[in-house]
Amino acid sequence: MAVATLFFLTSGLFLGWSLGANDTANIFGTAVGTRMIRFSTAAALASVFILVGAVVGGSGPAATLSRLGAVDALAGAFVAALAAGVAVFLMTRSGLPVSSSQAIVGAIVGWNLFTGNETDVGLLAGILSTWVICPGIATLFAAGMFLLARLVLRRASIHLLRLDAYTRLGLIVTGIFGAYSLGANNIANVVGVFLPASPFTDFTVAGRWVVTSAQQLYFVGGLAIAVGVVTYSERVMSTLGENLLPLTPIGAWVAVLAHSLVLFLFSSQGVAALLHGLGLPALLLVPVSSSQAVVGAVVGIGLVRGMAAIRWRVLLRIVVGWVTTPVVAGLLCWMGLFFMQNVFDQVVAR
Repeated sequence: MAVATLFFLTSGLFLGWSLGANDTANIFGTAVGTRMIRFSTAAALASVFILVGAVVGGSGPAATLSRLGAVDALAGAFVAALAAGVAVFLMTRSGLPVSSSQAIVGAIVGWNLFTGNETDVGLLAGILSTWVICPGIATLFAAGMFLLARLVLRRASIHLLRLDAYTRLGLIVTGIFGAYSLGANNIANVVGVFLPASPFTDFTVAGRWVVTSAQQLYFVGGLAIAVGVVTYSERVMSTLGENLLPLTPIGAWVAVLAHSLVLFLFSSQGVAALLHGLGLPALLLVPVSSSQAVVGAVVGIGLVRGMAAIRWRVLLRIVVGWVTTPVVAGLLCWMGLFFMQNVFDQVVAR
């Protein structure tokens, strides 16, 4: 593979690193914040199962994202991923759990505007609607599960130490599920823009199993996410685990489970096929905001406990980050494409 090709992939790897640094807080932030799981344990589990989810289940959301904007030149994909990664990194450095999904959507729209490619307005509207639906579903899931958990605990006679052990195990299991769902859903944010111009070629293992170019991209992107988890995710975990709403261990478990279920629903081709088979509408398979899902879940728990428990100023800062992220990413992408094309004389669109 040419050196230039490897260089163009570095922005996707940077975006993956930023996603791992930021969005892992949505899986294990509540558990780490409540001191139920050590950061080192959370980082190791998240890294492994994000990678598994990326390779096994990432094709559905990635295909949808490619329909929004088929970035068909490596230089253009490099700029789009870099713009999204820089936007996410800037928000992460401020300690805000922002949305890499919104960042890459903003960058793709910026690429469309610069190159004169038409943006699928209907698809964009569908994606924008998920930015409202996603936290809304998470709020409902979390509120219902938290009420049920409280009811069960009041009626059950569980020793405090045993309850602590059960809760810790529950946080680990749901964290693993959440890591898988995050990898399956959000790998599209990392490498989706590279799919139309993938530098990899299919190859066969043991004469039987075909490893596609897309799966290779998912694997490389998953590794980048894992590095971000290990190296830079601890700070954002404290924002969700402690600052937005002080959570009990049970509340932390509910928040992670609700968040994970939402991401799974937006990435599972099996669930979509089942709903279609039953004649029911299915959710759009699209990378949704992991941050929005977990914040929606935490808010749902806060509504059950009493609205006064929610730290609204922190929530407002998070929402401002959500609104700002796609705009910043789109502007950075447009400017980056201008320099890439006119200063570095690179083809940013075919």
